[in-house]
Amino acid sequence: MPRLIFITHADVAIDPAVPVPDWSLSEIGRARHRAFSDNPILDGVETIYSSTERKAIEGAAILAEARRVPRHEFEALHENDRSATGYLPKAKFEAVADAFFERPEESVRGWERAIDAQARVVTACRDILSGATGDVAVVAHGGIGALLVCDALGVPISRDQDQPPTGGGNYCVVSYPEWSLIQAWTDIAPRETLP
Repeated sequence: MPRLIFITHADVAIDPAVPVPDWSLSEIGRARHRAFSDNPILDGVETIYSSTERKAIEGAAILAEARRVPRHEFEALHENDRSATGYLPKAKFEAVADAFFERPEESVRGWERAIDAQARVVTACRDILSGATGDVAVVAHGGIGALLVCDALGVPISRDQDQPPTGGGNYCVVSYPEWSLIQAWTDIAPRETLP
């Protein structure tokens, strides 16, 4: 049965003057994705999908090239829609993100509701897996990744299931069709292991 290897994009080059979906991976982010491309967890991956956001596309492209597998973009894998606020400094962002998870049925400051973002990412991943013959890797985002993990665990939406604070660049594994979490968040390539 296929597995979903859900990967969050690694470190980005933050630029408040650029729309968040257009941010690129930083050099350390690229290096972490390159290092991860050798990980045996990817040995059964036949296809890689990403959101249409630049940082996810770049992370997926690195893996697809190294693994010599096809890569596709999938609009529904985008991060929770935060366009109502745009870029927020870290402290303000974290406060709004906390509220996003704490009040999943509300639109916090105009953000997409957590319950809607969860339904979207779960449906997208299940649709992708429904036609798969081998493992599928998805390179996307931390917010929707936490929502996916909550669903796979069968627990209420909570930031407790968010990826570790590694600057992005973590993966988890979900079985299909059982839809259960079989590997919790794991760093794709800790900085101290990079050449």
